[in-house]
Amino acid sequence: MSKKTKTLLTLAALPTIAFLLFLSQELLNSYYSRIITLIGVYGIMAVSLTLVNGISGVFSLGHAGFIALGAYTSALLTLSPQQKEMTFLIEKLIWPLNSIQIPFFWATIIAGLVAALFAFFIGWPSLRLTGDYFAIATLGFSEIIRIFALNLNSITNGALGLKALPDHTSVWWAWGWLLVTVACVMSLSYSSFGRALRAIREDRVAAQAMGINVFKHQLTAFVLGGFFAGISGSLYGHWLSTIDPRTNTFGILLTFNVLIMIVLGGLGSITGAIIGAALFAFLSEWLRFLEGPMNLFGFKIMGISGMRMLVFSGLFVIIMIFWPRGIMGRSEFSWDGLVSLFRRGEKK
Repeated sequence: MSKKTKTLLTLAALPTIAFLLFLSQELLNSYYSRIITLIGVYGIMAVSLTLVNGISGVFSLGHAGFIALGAYTSALLTLSPQQKEMTFLIEKLIWPLNSIQIPFFWATIIAGLVAALFAFFIGWPSLRLTGDYFAIATLGFSEIIRIFALNLNSITNGALGLKALPDHTSVWWAWGWLLVTVACVMSLSYSSFGRALRAIREDRVAAQAMGINVFKHQLTAFVLGGFFAGISGSLYGHWLSTIDPRTNTFGILLTFNVLIMIVLGGLGSITGAIIGAALFAFLSEWLRFLEGPMNLFGFKIMGISGMRMLVFSGLFVIIMIFWPRGIMGRSEFSWDGLVSLFRRGEKK
């Protein structure tokens, strides 16, 4: 297939996806519409972590910290001064946050920049560590963010959290930002910078011997991953409409959920990350019945809290044993691959 044909197919696919999203808004009820929106948000989380864990070859467990930073930043910038005055009961919100209200788009951009800034200051010392030590350092950072969120009453409202956030996160916002994220990460991945990251992932010592600045490349990828994690945090916070630090919504469990997405789709595959995010979103909603009362062969069984995550953990173990490369492995979607798949199906 020629390059021109592939370009035309890609250009045709974009309005097709937009039309399908429009139909989902018009034909589906609000419940399914919210799930489709959530897939877009999860997709941004997964693609941003793929850049860090899958492409650059470092193992970060601090992704939830950047997502939480994005959520808090966007919430504080979009709430009206009147809402802030009613929300911050223990201590008043500090100036100038108490009097600022800006549009959601700019709040989301700033949320990404704040997360990227923290990623830089965390990555600068942490990326001098390797392997498990780096993972533990980023996990500690994520926990520090959670503790600060619980105790900084004049910024985060402490344990009371932030409630009644404006419902800005729509299908268009979520999937629009997903498109931007995929375009940026894909362009980076196929550039000389991305090839250098892959070389570092495969053999750090050999890449360094070839003259690649390992620290600089990994820090840049870590900061970019933090930026898009902050973007997803902004969208996720407004999708939830509340930020409660007492729950595990933005805790370590969120990092593990995103890890499940990228491992399920294929560690190192951007397309696989989106597929994994979609499967995770659908399964997490479909398996809700496990936590409610059920009738099984005439016996009434009470729901067990946390059963969904138990099933997810089991699925994760099975995938690791029987399908360690995930759905896509390290491959990406291509029109040539799709055509060859159909041809194999016709031969059978």
